[in-house]
Amino acid sequence: MPTIVLHHYWRSSCSHRVRIALELKGVAYEKVAVNLLTGQQNTVEFVRLSPRGYVPCLEVDGERFVESVAILELLEELFPTPALYPTSPRERAHMRALVETINAGIQPLQNLNVIARLSDEQAVRTQWVRHYVERGLTAFDALLGTRSGLFSWGDTPSVADALLVPQMHAARRFGADLSRLERLVTIDARARTLASFARAEPEAQPEAVQ
Repeated sequence: MPTIVLHHYWRSSCSHRVRIALELKGVAYEKVAVNLLTGQQNTVEFVRLSPRGYVPCLEVDGERFVESVAILELLEELFPTPALYPTSPRERAHMRALVETINAGIQPLQNLNVIARLSDEQAVRTQWVRHYVERGLTAFDALLGTRSGLFSWGDTPSVADALLVPQMHAARRFGADLSRLERLVTIDARARTLASFARAEPEAQPEAVQ
């Protein structure tokens, strides 16, 4: 078993995704907290690990990997059971579309350094984030189509849920209107009853600030 070290921030949705995948796959790992609010991500030491100064950064036997979706795909290949991606090429393409709807279409627009550049006013920042969260999650729901199951892609958790649950956490934090997204609310609530998701929750991290 390789030695796994996750450099993360407790409330980072990208870090949250990777914690979920590690927990779902039952991988033993060490967590190293990076405090984004104090600027720890910009230190020389951390930038050596992650050149953009972003979390998460995953070390596997000392080799560093960055970008959460790339890390999720690496974990799928290193630890294929349980599978978080479907085997069919077409279904994998649909799954990747769900992933990128959140990874590229929502999360970057709620990033701390983006909204800080947008405005100094919290109300302006919040309105901006709510708009893109609601728009993106509505698209995610539409991409599920008539698909049924306990989770986003069938009756077992997938990488889509590893993206959805952190985004729903952020949506609630920013007060987004989820009233028209009942299916996503149900999937999110069901996933969070599982021990693997519960252990990955932001508030479950030792350094979490309540």
